[in-house]
Parts: sequence; structure tokens; C-alpha cells
Amino acid sequence: MNFSRYKPHIKESILLAYPVMLSQLGHVMMGVTDSIMVGHIGAEPLAAASLANVAFNVILLFGIGVSYAITPLVASAQGEHNNENISNTLKHGMAINFVNSLILVMVVYFGKNILFHIDQPEAVVKLSIPYLDIITFSIIPTLLFQTFRQFTEGLSLTRIAMFVVIASNFLNIGLNYIFIYGHAGFPAMGLVGAGYGTLISRIAMALFIGIYIYRTPAFKDFRSGFSIGNYSKALFKKMLNIGVPAGVQFIFEVAAFDFSAVMMGWLGAKTLAAHQIAINLATISYMTTTGLAAAATIRVSNELGKKDFRTLRTVGFTLLGLALAIMAAWGLLFIVGRNFLPVLYIEDVEVLTIAAPLIVIAGFFQLADGTQVVCIGALRGLQDVKIPSIFIFIAYWVIGLPLGYWLGFKMGYGANGIWMGLLIGLTLTAIAMAWRFHFLTKKLV
Repeated sequence: MNFSRYKPHIKESILLAYPVMLSQLGHVMMGVTDSIMVGHIGAEPLAAASLANVAFNVILLFGIGVSYAITPLVASAQGEHNNENISNTLKHGMAINFVNSLILVMVVYFGKNILFHIDQPEAVVKLSIPYLDIITFSIIPTLLFQTFRQFTEGLSLTRIAMFVVIASNFLNIGLNYIFIYGHAGFPAMGLVGAGYGTLISRIAMALFIGIYIYRTPAFKDFRSGFSIGNYSKALFKKMLNIGVPAGVQFIFEVAAFDFSAVMMGWLGAKTLAAHQIAINLATISYMTTTGLAAAATIRVSNELGKKDFRTLRTVGFTLLGLALAIMAAWGLLFIVGRNFLPVLYIEDVEVLTIAAPLIVIAGFFQLADGTQVVCIGALRGLQDVKIPSIFIFIAYWVIGLPLGYWLGFKMGYGANGIWMGLLIGLTLTAIAMAWRFHFLTKKLV
């Protein structure tokens, strides 16, 4: 292999990706800080946060997936030096995401009672519902933020969202401290307080980035993107043809992990709390490579617009190599820190005992996780989203989850068996996505 081909792209890819990594980490750190701060008031509130996120995350991430249509279209238009197409993509993306957010709020709000019918501990369900009611409304500001974020990332301006998300995290921590434990004259609200902290922080996040983009002279050429009316049915269709399958990809993958949380709940509140700790840690590592995936989408889209297919292929494999290096480090950290890391969340000995082997399994699936997320990002840059969605469905829902159920409940491996199923699903997805990117780009060069 000629490594000199890849070396020039490493620095450029890292400079593009690291702000997205930090902003993605910041995005998920709201949930992580909620879990850590709530975990210190007991295992049941921590389990309730996990259960509420079963209903919430799959819906929110579908909306985020739909918003991903903005980035490749903006990046491709920038490669063609077409500012009008960039503005139109922003305007149509804002309309799609706002309407979609209202629909998704209604779906969660009126579908939440399903939590009472999936054999979860009753006390956990009762704690989770008020928290879910609050964070559901954060879908609206989150998807508006995503509109501006995907727009700026499509222009290769990845640091704007990073600064906004980091600032909102500090706000969330402060609000959590006040609302969860009861400070500054407020009563101690526990898990509900974490919900209010998250909602307010996400509203601030959307307002700040929207005002910044509208008022900054560097974006004046795209100000028509804030206008209402003069919509194109063809552009709506094109964006939805990219965004909806991307959202469905999230549903297939995230719902698989959410359903594993439901199966954990069948084993009790302590097991569900342990699952929440392990999945929180795995999500942190996953979000670092979603920064590389965003860079893959941007750079592949750009080279597609330029019709430089050889560089397109080289960029994709450069980012894949970076992902493997980062995820190998995460995997080692998880395996070595399996007994220390859960203590950051909770001191319950039974929960810590269940969580440790789950974190080891998470360590083993890091390489597969990094591979699949970067390859999916590169394929999104190629505007190839439908076939990957089918691959993801088969890997998780036809193979991984049934195997996890069989290992967990029929073979008696419990929580570890369920997570082994997730490991198998992730590995199969990684193989399929890497093959798909290789197959499509080999035909182009």
C-alpha cells in the first residue's frame, strides 16, 4: 500500500473532524452528565433516565438523521461554487426540520404510555414519564440547531457548532446542579430537574447558533436561506430522499440498542442501570468517530462535486484508518478501566458488578463501531443511503438482536448475552459498510 497517497489528507481531515468530534461529544455529554448527576441520587432514577431515553433517543435521532441531508448537498454545491443552491438547501432544510420536530414531539408525547406495557419495573416507569415529558420538547430546538450545524459543517466550518455545544454543556451542568439537588432557592427536583436543565440548554443552543449565523457578515450571501416561501417540491423530494433513509438508519441502529435496554429491564432495575452506564460510555467513544464520519461526508461530497473520484476514495480510507486508531485506544481504555469507570456513575456494588463485563464487551466492539460509522458517513457523502439502511436492518434486527435474546435468556448468559448480540450486529454492519464503500468507489476510479 502506498501510504504517501494518504498522508496529505490526514492533517486536513483531522482539522475538519476534531471540532465535530468535540461538538458531538458535547451533544451526548448532556445525557452523560444527566446520568452521572442523577446516578448519585440512586439506581432507580438512573434506570428511569435509561428507560425514558429508550423512547426519546430513537425519535430524536431519526430527526437528526433527516437533517443530515443538508451537509452533503451544501458541500457538493460549495464544490460547484453555487451559492444559490447552498441558500436554498438551508431554507428547505429549516422547513423540513421544523415540521419534522413538531411531528416527532407528538409521536413521543402521545406514545409514551407504551412504557407501561413493556414489562419494566413499575417504579422506574413512574419516575421516567415526567422526565420524558420535559425532554420531549427539546426535540424542537435540537433540530433547529441541527439545521444550522449541518449547514455550517457542509461549508467546512466545523468549529462554530463546537463552541456552541461546549457552552451549552457548561450551562446544562450548572442548571443540573441547581435543579437536581436544590440550590439557589430552587427545590431539589431530582430526575425532573435534569430534564429542565437539558431543555433550557438546548433552547439556548439553537438561539445562539441561529442568531450568530444570521448576524455574521461571513454568511450574508446565504441570508436568503432564512426566508419563508418560494419552496421547491423537487428540492424537498431530493432532501427527503437522502434524509429519511438516513433517519431510518438511526432508527434501525439506535432502536436495536434501545430494545436491548428493554430486555435489560426484564432482568431488573439494577441490570438496566448497569446497561445505562455501559451504553453511556460506548456512546462517548462512538461520538468521537461521528466527527470523522461528518468529515467523511463533507470531504467525499466535495470531491464528488469536483468529480475527483480518486481523491474521494483516498479520503474515505484515510478517515477509516484514523477511526480505527482512535477506537483501538477507546477499546483498551474500556477493558483496563472496566472496574473504575462505572464508579463515576454510581456506588451500588451490584450495579458495578453487572456493568464491568458489559464495558469489556463494549471495548471489543470499538473497532467495528468506528468502521461502520465512518463508512456510513462516506456513503452519505456519495448520497448512498437506501442500501446501507437494509444492511443495518439485517445485521441488527434479523441477526444481532435475536442472537442476543437467545444468548441472554435461553442460554442463561443474561446481560452479557444480550450485549454479545450487539457485538455481532455491529461487526456485521461494519463489514457490510466497508464493502459497500469499496465497491461503489472502485467503480468510479
